[in-house]
Amino acid sequence: MARLTESGRQAGSTKPPVMPHRLRGLSGKLLWLTMAFVMLAEVLIFVPSVASMRLRWLEDRLNTAAAAGVVIDGLQPAELPRAVQDDTLMATGTKAIVLRKDGTSRLLAVDGMPPQVDAQYDLSDVPALQSIGDALYTLLLGGDRVLRVYGPVGESDMIIELVMEERSLRQAMLAYARNVFSVSLMISLITASLIYIAINRMMIRPMRRLTRSMQSFAENPEDPARILAPAPGDDEIALAGRHLAMMQEQLQKTLKQQRNLADLGLAVSKINHDMRNILASAQLMSDRLVDVDDPMVKGFAPKLVRTIDRAVGYTNEVLAFGQASEAEPRRRRFRLADVCQEVRDILAIDPESGIDFVDMVAGDIEVEADSEQLFRVIHNICRNAVQALANHGIDDPGALRRISLSAQRIGSVVAITIDDTGPGLPAKARENLFTPFRGSARSGGIGLGLAIARELVLAHGGTIALVEKPGPGTLFRIEIPDRPVALDDWRARA
Repeated sequence: MARLTESGRQAGSTKPPVMPHRLRGLSGKLLWLTMAFVMLAEVLIFVPSVASMRLRWLEDRLNTAAAAGVVIDGLQPAELPRAVQDDTLMATGTKAIVLRKDGTSRLLAVDGMPPQVDAQYDLSDVPALQSIGDALYTLLLGGDRVLRVYGPVGESDMIIELVMEERSLRQAMLAYARNVFSVSLMISLITASLIYIAINRMMIRPMRRLTRSMQSFAENPEDPARILAPAPGDDEIALAGRHLAMMQEQLQKTLKQQRNLADLGLAVSKINHDMRNILASAQLMSDRLVDVDDPMVKGFAPKLVRTIDRAVGYTNEVLAFGQASEAEPRRRRFRLADVCQEVRDILAIDPESGIDFVDMVAGDIEVEADSEQLFRVIHNICRNAVQALANHGIDDPGALRRISLSAQRIGSVVAITIDDTGPGLPAKARENLFTPFRGSARSGGIGLGLAIARELVLAHGGTIALVEKPGPGTLFRIEIPDRPVALDDWRARA
């Protein structure tokens, strides 16, 4: 049975997520939340408004009874007929009307006086919180009580008093609540719809466009047509769209480079297999040259043997380089001048080319490094310099075409400087100086030499950098530190 993740999909499923329906996505959530918040605001407004409505309803009944009471009081000592009393009680919706004047009370009209009064209210002074509490009680729990309500008649000292049932008041409050609810619901729908339309156009639609672009790009990241075309604007979503487009372009370039690297690795593996066999045969023949008595042969045979041995070693390390990284340096102390002289011999610069190779490395400078790897670093940079000077300044007989190699020890660090008077590196090569396949400074180059040199130097814990110089040309500085010495070994030697 497949295990389900929190989202409900099977673990390990590669099926891309589906774009949610509008009412279930962010826009739908925004719509429901807006309606809920508007209704909540209306509820907060409704509570004091229903309390105010209750007071107005009671005041209207009190004012109507007060007007009738003043008329009836003017008819003293006559009594109202029963029919007039019934009409007055029906108009005010009460059971009894009492008028207090000059310390006396007069029953103006009565119809079935109830045996007891459940609650009484003085409308001349009603605190706000008490008014809200009484209104909520009447609306939610009331309807069966008998109320006694009284208050002053205008600016006079007379007080009008009513005895009434709460049922009619509660019915009026329920009708008011239904009206308020209907209006609130309509307001919330209109407000939520307007906000939904505005936010959907400003945010949700652009976000869905970004999401669709990411989904489409994920299906085929190598298709240039699937890169997002950023929308104009200066807001955060437009900025996110531009960043997404840049990221997709960069990722597409990286994938293309990775594919090229994979193809190159396969090709190098095939070539390396055949090249190793050819070099093995050449190595056997070069070994026989050592036994030849010709002085000229004896002069160049050792160099040829070393060169072929080094080439055989390179071919053996090609697969390791493609699979992971360069081998760990096998460090030992040796004279730097020997490696520099070997670099000069391998370069074999033709004297008629007009290129001077000036070796200023002192014979007593020793460096602690892997001699083969350091040879590759210096040889790569010097070979680049020779190639840069090959076609530079040919038409100018007075042009200086020189490669200078120097070194000095500063404490536990050996600094090696390689300087040439060539045309210098173009801007594109400077931006991608140590990036494989992108840092080539000449047409037809693959841009691996400096990348390999940097990896070898970093493996020694050193640094390699392009140094700015006032004149034309290129200046590289390599720093190789000695290995840290353990404290016990230093004490033993001391």
